[in-house]
Amino acid sequence: MTAEMYVPQFFVKQKVTMMVNRYEIIAANPDGSEGQLMALAEQKRFAFKEQVTFFSDAAKTRPVFGFKARKKIDLNAGYDVTDENGQPIGFFRKDFKASLFRSTFHVEGPGFAGTGQERSGLVAVLRRFTDVPFLRFHFDFTDTDGAPLFASERKASLRDKYTVTVPDQRIDFRVAAAVAVALDALMAR
Repeated sequence: MTAEMYVPQFFVKQKVTMMVNRYEIIAANPDGSEGQLMALAEQKRFAFKEQVTFFSDAAKTRPVFGFKARKKIDLNAGYDVTDENGQPIGFFRKDFKASLFRSTFHVEGPGFAGTGQERSGLVAVLRRFTDVPFLRFHFDFTDTDGAPLFASERKASLRDKYTVTVPDQRIDFRVAAAVAVALDALMAR
């Protein structure tokens, strides 16, 4: 089964502003270069109930999907990913206990469920105790059988830039993009 909106690779770029974190979701061209803007997301800082809306363009004329916390300030909070009509298309949550050493998230969607974790324990420790702006880190999401679902890799740069690779065609682009943004936003990068 192929997801309604399957995209095998895209980029996430963060732009920091005074009151919001802004994320651009950019298509990857076949040669690996950056293509067109697919969505723009904004996260309000200091919100009691986390919500991120993705828009179709930089003018924010049309919301196209988003994610929202189920509860206010909860360490194991779950987040519903919804389409432009508010219908659920996926779910993810941070596993607080498992994240003490390496950040760990669980993800679900139509036809799949899996877990994602930081690949390197050493990088996870460095990331927690230092503020190295160009530190690379990598999250690998696998299904319950260990098969790869998707991965998000932070590039070594001063600005947050991620490459998201989605080998599993069951993964809806909107779910992968929501999780990729959440990995940055929820870990206070």
